[in-house]
Amino acid sequence: MGMRVHAHRCAASALRRDREARRCGVAVLSRRLDEASSWRGALMPQMLGPLDEYPLHQLPQPIAWPGSSDRNFYDRSYFNAHDRTGNIFLITGIGYYPNLGVKDAFVLIRRADIQTAVHLSDAIDSDRLHQHVNGYRVEVVEPLRKLRIVLDETEGVAADLTWEGLFDVVQEQPHVLRSGNRVTLDAQRFAQLGTWSGRIVVDGERIAVDPATWLGSRDRSWGIRPVGEPEPAGRPADPPFEGMWWLYVPLAFDDFAVVLIIQEEPDGFRSLNDCTRIWRDGHVEQLGWPRVRIHYRSGTRIPTGATIEASTPDGAPVHFDVESKLAVPTHVGGGYGGDSDWSHGMWKGEKFVERRTYDMTDPTIIARAGFGVIDHVGRALCRDGDGNPVQGWGLFEHGALGRHDPSGFADWSTLAP
Repeated sequence: MGMRVHAHRCAASALRRDREARRCGVAVLSRRLDEASSWRGALMPQMLGPLDEYPLHQLPQPIAWPGSSDRNFYDRSYFNAHDRTGNIFLITGIGYYPNLGVKDAFVLIRRADIQTAVHLSDAIDSDRLHQHVNGYRVEVVEPLRKLRIVLDETEGVAADLTWEGLFDVVQEQPHVLRSGNRVTLDAQRFAQLGTWSGRIVVDGERIAVDPATWLGSRDRSWGIRPVGEPEPAGRPADPPFEGMWWLYVPLAFDDFAVVLIIQEEPDGFRSLNDCTRIWRDGHVEQLGWPRVRIHYRSGTRIPTGATIEASTPDGAPVHFDVESKLAVPTHVGGGYGGDSDWSHGMWKGEKFVERRTYDMTDPTIIARAGFGVIDHVGRALCRDGDGNPVQGWGLFEHGALGRHDPSGFADWSTLAP
């Protein structure tokens, strides 16, 4: 009897211990599952944005995640504005760099010998319907036709500008560059000519922007290009990079607009050739293989103008004489190639803002200006065949970096005679 009672008690005790162990095991397993769920949640942050409500997706993932994992993926808008006098030139843009976690914007204004830059940067967000960086924003009022750019007062500079396209947008040719086997640029762009209205304020001085005189060009581009902090060099390129020659000329005339893009290798091989004329009714014609002669200021690589000989599809000549009215080196405060003060996509911290002012007569700035891409207020005369010339205005953008045999530039230090 006593042995049976003892055995029964031992069995009951063992059963209790077994139940307790199972309860503990379930608790431990549940806790670990909760931890795993929490851990997975940390790896899968909420990245959905308003655009995910629309049938826009190209991949089975949120819009905020780019289709390419290349760190240099970017999505950017560029704008310029001037009043055709050569007294003022404004250049501005906004860019998103999802694989760097950065968005930024800049405003560059040149008046006389002073070039003013405002830089804004912040952590990227997933709401691409509302493009903004701190006090800077771009509003798409009517896609491909009308936009508004606003800069709330920032470091003494403000703007409220509305863009109206004069012509339909022009889809440019895809642009691909390689360094050895590596793709360094793979981009798609579209461009447009249009007018501006609104106001610009610099240090309390208000500048009225009248669409009767103010015009410019804009472009949207996205894809891969060098952005952000410099990458490790790796093995030197073979063959080494010896330079590039670039020409971009979007111009507006009364009845048509022209968008010309040319890039050449050091030996003159043309890696990009795109010259398009778009008429008021939307008709597009290609203007062949333009022959170009750049006129440089003696002792520099800074252009004063260009002569361009193009042709219509039926072979009729189209002649352009382009003149620079005001130069803005985009690598002096604008963040483009070789700018030592600002670089697109570089992390500056949250809510970053700064202003820089450049004296364009300073010898150190003059020395920088010739070794990058320069945007000019461009005035042009266009003559079709034996017809009378017509006047147009827009952007004359050029850079001759390093060696370019057709221009007579043997290396990085060669200057125009």
